Amino acid sequence: MSHVRQKTFASPATLPTPKQMAYARALAQQNESVLPWEATTSRQNLSQWIDAQLVRARASDANLRPTSKQVAFAERIARMKRSAVPDECFRSRELLSRWIDSNRH
Repeated sequence: MSHVRQKTFASPATLPTPKQMAYARALAQQNESVLPWEATTSRQNLSQWIDAQLVRARASDANLRPTSKQVAFAERIARMKRSAVPDECFRSRELLSRWIDSNRH
């Protein structure tokens, strides 16, 4: 009795769409992560990988950037002092907080 190996191929309906692949590549680049081959083998796998990357992107971005209230408060202080908030302060919640503390009074 001989064993015949059957190759199984993914149906085109289960493969990721070109738009999904493009979005996944953009997320990988944005998050500086690698898009694993296993994630590209099906729509479901890629969708799960994308969801995980979105959670990661939101968590890291949200924790680092200043809040809209913080930005508004800093801009109000800058107007009262007739100065400008340095650009680098808008990239970091911590830097903007320090700028506010040193310019509040």
